[in-house]
Amino acid sequence: MFHVKQGKLKIAPSILSADFTRLGEQVQEAEAAGADYIHYDVMDGHFVPNISMGPYIAEAVKRSTSLPLDVHLMIEDPDRYIPDFVSAGADIITVHYEAVVHLHRTVMRIRDLGAKAGVAINPSTPPFMLDEILPFVNLILVMSVNPGFGGQHFIPTSLQKLKRLRMMIDDRRYDIELEVDGGIDPNTAEPVAASGARVLVAGSAIFGQGSIEENIRAIRESAERGLARQAF
Repeated sequence: MFHVKQGKLKIAPSILSADFTRLGEQVQEAEAAGADYIHYDVMDGHFVPNISMGPYIAEAVKRSTSLPLDVHLMIEDPDRYIPDFVSAGADIITVHYEAVVHLHRTVMRIRDLGAKAGVAINPSTPPFMLDEILPFVNLILVMSVNPGFGGQHFIPTSLQKLKRLRMMIDDRRYDIELEVDGGIDPNTAEPVAASGARVLVAGSAIFGQGSIEENIRAIRESAERGLARQAF
């Protein structure tokens, strides 16, 4: 038994699931509803089997909100585009462990350009692969689905991965945000927060149907119940 380090719980709506005919409006609704970040997924059709948005839309989104822009690069050769996303207003840029050959160099480049640096891992990548990069990052993102599409079901083994990473971060007293993305809704928010996640990315559960405000509230209330659970 051990205790989870407490920290501010953050909700990061993923605009991949937003209505793009009302994108600016929906981003503003999410901000008014208490969102903490705006999560921005970039996909290239190579690293993941889908294509999404580039830096120009990121720049437009940034003009629509005062919230930090949390950019997740699910692409090959992310170094090529990092300066463009920093220029577009990205506050956090996350690259994939599986997509980068010289990860330390990439992370330091993000930080040198003035953004916070994150590293994401896919469901099949074990946490210990991040051991050497942890001292240099601001955020770790655990993918709890295979990346590429919204609306997928949460992979339950992600909970054990979150617990291990929470221990790695807390034992070494690193100031790193632990983020989770994939299948997050009012049912899964509680166990992922109890397992150590502090930033919850949700797309279809926020933008899919109903009120954005009510959906964010339901996810936050569920996650706060999980945060209150100390032992696991």
